[in-house]
Amino acid sequence: MLRLDRMRTLLTKVTSMPEKETIERARHDAAQGKSASTQAGEFVREEIHHIREGKHGARSPKQAIAIGLSKARRSGVKLPAPRAGRASKQTARKAARTRARSR
Repeated sequence: MLRLDRMRTLLTKVTSMPEKETIERARHDAAQGKSASTQAGEFVREEIHHIREGKHGARSPKQAIAIGLSKARRSGVKLPAPRAGRASKQTARKAARTRARSR
């Protein structure tokens, strides 16, 4: 059982980076002049796919969306931080910090 937990941890760390194909799709969207939310949609799509494959412990679509948006911000998509009341203050601060760091 311990080995299985260790393998899950390693898989989660490996899949924390977006796939090269996803980044290319998002860049293609940016080159076409599409909005930041469209670009981020590629990352959300990837996360939903990972959850369906069982790569994450996440279950709900909301979790997939949150993970995908976080990856998009880290990859340089110019997404704003969540508006007040939509997420916790801590999450909003993290999102703002990540967006500033990716510039």
